[in-house]
Amino acid sequence: MATTLSSPVFAFSSSLRSSKPRNYGLNSASSSSYSLSPIPQNPRSARPWLSWKLYRVHATLLQDNEEKVAVEESFPPKTSPQDEVKRSSGKSPGSSSSSNLETWVVKFEQSVNVFLTDSVIKILDTLYHDRNYARFFVLETIARVPYFAFMSVLHMYESFGWWRRADYLKVHFAESWNEMHHLLIMEELGGNSLWFDRFLAQHIAIFYYIMTVLMYAVSPRMAYHFSECVESHAYSTYDKFIKAQGDELKKLPAPEVAVKYYTGDDLYLFDEFQTSRPPNTRRPKIENLYDVFLNIRDDEAEHCKTMKACQIHGNLRSPHSFPEDELEDEAVCILPEADCEGIVDCIKKSVTAPTKQK
Repeated sequence: MATTLSSPVFAFSSSLRSSKPRNYGLNSASSSSYSLSPIPQNPRSARPWLSWKLYRVHATLLQDNEEKVAVEESFPPKTSPQDEVKRSSGKSPGSSSSSNLETWVVKFEQSVNVFLTDSVIKILDTLYHDRNYARFFVLETIARVPYFAFMSVLHMYESFGWWRRADYLKVHFAESWNEMHHLLIMEELGGNSLWFDRFLAQHIAIFYYIMTVLMYAVSPRMAYHFSECVESHAYSTYDKFIKAQGDELKKLPAPEVAVKYYTGDDLYLFDEFQTSRPPNTRRPKIENLYDVFLNIRDDEAEHCKTMKACQIHGNLRSPHSFPEDELEDEAVCILPEADCEGIVDCIKKSVTAPTKQK
């Protein structure tokens, strides 16, 4: 599918770069400083495999009046990474030294991720405090990189027979496909018009890719949490922009690439990255530029929820993996699949036991 779909879109991207961008305005509109604001997840327990019942949770926005909007929670994660460590140990919290060490490791990983994300945010705030579209272009160039890194490592694991979970590859590719269209939209809006912005975004992306590959090989949990932090910042960034410029955005036309992506006939990949909902349940309307940014913001919320769910090993399932008549089934039979958590676990399993093929 990737081969047949990618050619016309990438060709379209090239034509956008060579053509003069349309004047959508608001590119230099001033906005308040951006900061990391995670989308809170409701800590509800779930069965060993996901239920398709949808819940509601309030996401706190970075507004002075503490205004809130409701977003749908991901297929509920079984629990937080720290609680998963405690439960898997089979002992009460604090009774096992190994469990305590693992809990400390999780907290350390998350602290490092928050520090790295905040550092990048401060750089973007300094360089792009009054250039919205350029900031969005840089952000989207960076945001799509982790999914390339995840797939690269998983393909390597597949080559050695360590990994046989197609759902992860399907969902991560769909996520990269979605982020690529966000990038095409920002290019059509003129966000990549300056050489400096392109240079900065592309070189940050190279460094980010190498870092994520190494991080994902060592600790997939840490890599997924870092990506969750990035997506959470993207959500809050677009939400602030919509709140500040909503009236003006409603007067501007929607980019052609956005209309084609969100309202096209083939929305399989659009449904694929939204693991919190059954397919065909979200069909955006695109009438103006406000609708475009509203849907981009909602896309980032879906990415954030998926990345949070991925932090629990084996918790990710493709929305298309379930027959339509089983979407409401509480217990779904899942066949055993070869997998591992990081390069160390993969090597250990390959030495101690033969790889099982389906």
